[in-house]
Amino acid sequence: MKIGILSRNKDLYSTRRLIESCQERGHEYKIIDVLRCYMNINSTSPSIHLKGDELAGFDAIIPRIGASVTFYGCAVLRQFEMMGVFPVNESVAITRSRDKLRSLQLLSRKNIGMPITGFASKPGDIKDLIHMVGGAPVVIKLLEGTQGIGVVLAETQKAAESVLEAFMGLRANIMVQEYIKEAGGADIRCFVIGDKVIAAMKRQAQPGEFRSNLHRGGEASLVRITPTERKTAVDAAKVMGLNVAGVDLLRSERGPLVMEVNSSPGLEGIELATGKDVAGMIIDYIEKNAKPQRTRTRGKG
Repeated sequence: MKIGILSRNKDLYSTRRLIESCQERGHEYKIIDVLRCYMNINSTSPSIHLKGDELAGFDAIIPRIGASVTFYGCAVLRQFEMMGVFPVNESVAITRSRDKLRSLQLLSRKNIGMPITGFASKPGDIKDLIHMVGGAPVVIKLLEGTQGIGVVLAETQKAAESVLEAFMGLRANIMVQEYIKEAGGADIRCFVIGDKVIAAMKRQAQPGEFRSNLHRGGEASLVRITPTERKTAVDAAKVMGLNVAGVDLLRSERGPLVMEVNSSPGLEGIELATGKDVAGMIIDYIEKNAKPQRTRTRGKG
């Protein structure tokens, strides 16, 4: 098979591992920088070009699209979809999951457990907003933040009001969530492929830090998850429409709560913590689900 990997950096751990897995299984691959691509959008023969060459003949595309290039990256991925190429994750599912507020609204509609979340735009609503999510301490998140950036724990009512007023004064889109104290600064990353959790790790925040992201110094370890946690993770990925997803859960007194569903979960932490060949499982998923498209494409790859 010919597999395209949408990645802006071939040296990233996740990209390297996907390359290795393609090589081990005898597949042809190409690393494609989405920002270097340009498109011919027409009714009869849509195409994608890179440095003067047409990108054609691909059987599957693995999108590793960073949050900062979501709009253009998804446009390129959508063009591949228009050309009949199998996407590991569809563009609409990626854009859905990247919108933190929309994703939580979709999860709530399907009765999937999540922290109580408030959203407002006017400073006059701040006090009621904080009360709505259970009062201080509260977690305040920038909707555009990633990897723990733009996430603040406000431990008192006054601190929460000050932070919210500051963010609103900057016209930033923010949401407020209840603080799950019993989680103890830890969350669980469930790696979902298809309809299964194929690996799971616990991420523990450093002392004095409540964000467990590995980019913030959190430590990863192998964890055994419950059937309820497993089902919650699979259901959350399904609601987003994602075939491959990293679902972040908090363990609370009322059961597992979904914090976020990630459409481009990193492979390094989960592979090192669990010892599993997660990259290989992604390629296996492609082998089982992608149908060869070469007869429908033209030009050179």
